[in-house]
Amino acid sequence: MTASSIATLIHPTMRMRVPGLLLAVAIGLLALLLGHWLPLIGGPVIGIVLGIVVRNLLSPGERYTPGIAFAGKKVLQWSIIALGFGLSLDQVAKTGLESLSVTLVTMTVAFVAAWLLGRWLGVHDKLKILIGVGTAICGGSAIAAVTPIIRPDDHDTAFAISTIFLFNLVAVLLFPLLGHLMHLSDLGFGLWAGTAINDTSSVVAAGYSFSKTAGDYATIVKLTRATLIIPVCLVLAFAVAAREKRKHAQAGSVGHFSLASIFPWFILWFLVASAIRTAGLIPVAIQPAIHTLAEFLIIVALTAIGLSANLRKMAASGPRPILLGLGVWVAVAVSSLLVQLVIGQL
Repeated sequence: MTASSIATLIHPTMRMRVPGLLLAVAIGLLALLLGHWLPLIGGPVIGIVLGIVVRNLLSPGERYTPGIAFAGKKVLQWSIIALGFGLSLDQVAKTGLESLSVTLVTMTVAFVAAWLLGRWLGVHDKLKILIGVGTAICGGSAIAAVTPIIRPDDHDTAFAISTIFLFNLVAVLLFPLLGHLMHLSDLGFGLWAGTAINDTSSVVAAGYSFSKTAGDYATIVKLTRATLIIPVCLVLAFAVAAREKRKHAQAGSVGHFSLASIFPWFILWFLVASAIRTAGLIPVAIQPAIHTLAEFLIIVALTAIGLSANLRKMAASGPRPILLGLGVWVAVAVSSLLVQLVIGQL
């Protein structure tokens, strides 16, 4: 059977997606390798940067658009489900409960700061949500999780991820130095890093730069914090559903809207994946492969988002979104330290 005859067996819609998917996968592979070589930056950051560079310097043609869009949405959802297989719920239960008070305060501060500061700076609602969620929970993964729910423009997603990871990199370099200057304990620094740094890889890098004990503690706190993306996504889904219902009601077409069409079903599959891992049904031997697959899928998805980003539109947004990211990040870092000071965990 020839290659052309095999191609005819593929569904026409899928054939349209092949060029864009291959482009995203090829760039994603390069980003994955570079991310392992430059762990302080990480594959997701490199992927989205490479995607933006290719999009704005080489301008891939329209034939790549369907596959890039598919990777930025469907592959993105698959990556979140794959992450669930690496999150054991019982593993983080004890430390999660210990850190929950600090995590809830920093999350609340992040959302309130994003809303108030974003309103003052004139940043529109979807970008405020993306930056707030990314800072409050788990950086690019959280942004990836809420993107299918609120459906922002691709350049907004790229801008939010780039902004969040900019401050991740600053945190990796700055937090250990500040921790030593403030004479934080290993557990105090681990709790600070786990609640105030966004991306998991950056939390791990900063934690272990301080000490092994701090790194272990920070990692578990961060995993617990990451599970809160589930209730946040559900709240956002119901909020978006209510808004869409009002729009359809005003247009006299209530019957065309259903909650099922907007409900983030991939989050339920994420829960199933986490439950499977918690039940011990994932052989230890294949867990590293699943972790690598999850990492690669999210890099491909974020690369595709980069390939969709229009720098002219991002530039038109001006410096205000970056100022918003800075303000929210500082508010979270300071609030985490203050809560620990009050409860005596420093």
